[in-house]
Amino acid sequence: MAIRKSLEQTEEQLLESLRKSVEEAEALLKEAAGAGEEKAHELRARAMGAIHRATDSFKETQEKAIAQSKEAVRVTDEYVHENPWRSIGMVGLAGLLLGVIIGRR
Repeated sequence: MAIRKSLEQTEEQLLESLRKSVEEAEALLKEAAGAGEEKAHELRARAMGAIHRATDSFKETQEKAIAQSKEAVRVTDEYVHENPWRSIGMVGLAGLLLGVIIGRR
């Protein structure tokens, strides 16, 4: 459950970072449209920097999500190996509940 909460926080942070970067890039490109050529080049470069930062943020968040997912798989695998009968019981119960739900339709 902690991993899910961490992933949700990471997703929120990523979306906020992306929103800010896109807003910054849009503002810079609008400013570049009305500026002189030298100033426009500078503003375009800054806009590209904002886009690159957003891309880097995505990559970093993706790496974190992958690492957290691998940790969740590792913990689950350990639990199943340490508690095989309990795991079999939970899977059986889940199958029974699913069967009852499907059978009612």
